[in-house]
Amino acid sequence: MNLQISGHHLEITPAIHDYVSVKLERVTRHFDNVIDVSVILSVAKLKQKAEVTVHMSGKDIFVESIDEDLYAAVDSLVDKLDRQIQKHKQKVQDHHRGQKISHTVQE
Repeated sequence: MNLQISGHHLEITPAIHDYVSVKLERVTRHFDNVIDVSVILSVAKLKQKAEVTVHMSGKDIFVESIDEDLYAAVDSLVDKLDRQIQKHKQKVQDHHRGQKISHTVQE
């Protein structure tokens, strides 16, 4: 997984970088086909915004979260992203489920 974290009107400290990367490890635990993850953290007055774009084979998932606290925004973002990735994984698995070929011989 290729992780890129950037800040808009915000300096990315090592503590923030480590916090985001540890939280995003949850995503790769559920789904191995993640190619690239891009995180943008931004500050606008009293709103802290976290955005993530996850590029995986066949699909891109975008999630954003806004909160008064940056760490709470990251937590909410990871929860939303986790739900969307599990939903995508379930869809991929369901497509392969109904393709069994029965070889019964009828006389």
